Amino acid sequence: MDKVAVKISPMQKEDIDGIIEIEEASYGEHHWSKDSFYSELSNNLARYFCAFNEENKLVGYAGSWLVLDEAHITNIAVAPEHRGKKIGEALLKAVFDECYKNMVKYLTLEVRVSNIPAISLYEKYSFKSLGTRKGYYQNNNEDALIMWTENIFWDKFKIKYDENVKRLKEQINII
Repeated sequence: MDKVAVKISPMQKEDIDGIIEIEEASYGEHHWSKDSFYSELSNNLARYFCAFNEENKLVGYAGSWLVLDEAHITNIAVAPEHRGKKIGEALLKAVFDECYKNMVKYLTLEVRVSNIPAISLYEKYSFKSLGTRKGYYQNNNEDALIMWTENIFWDKFKIKYDENVKRLKEQINII
């Protein structure tokens, strides 16, 4: 079986309509607005990436804010019909690569306690749960796990990260 190919590139204004489609499919009526994404494009702290399939269709996106030596992952979403193809993991790799490039040492995020696939991915990349935010999600009052990495420049972390990326590249072509 051929590997799925995905192209990762920085978010552009013309990507926002496609991002909104993924937002609606992923989060229902409680999703970010177009204006929120337009604002992120002019936010010097924000780094957003889009994933495109072989047909150049937007299939996922990820964003983070880089603040001093920390990155806060604001969102990662993949279109429902493209989940399970390692696209979310490729987007997470893009966020990590941006952190390495900018000497950002720690990553953090919140994730729904019920989002087991996402939690598993984050744990694979050495995120650890350090608490919860009670009632964090407005649509259903669901709690969020607060997850952090250790210093991503530490040898122990980097070895595991490199192993994960090697396995990822065996499963998907990242362009």
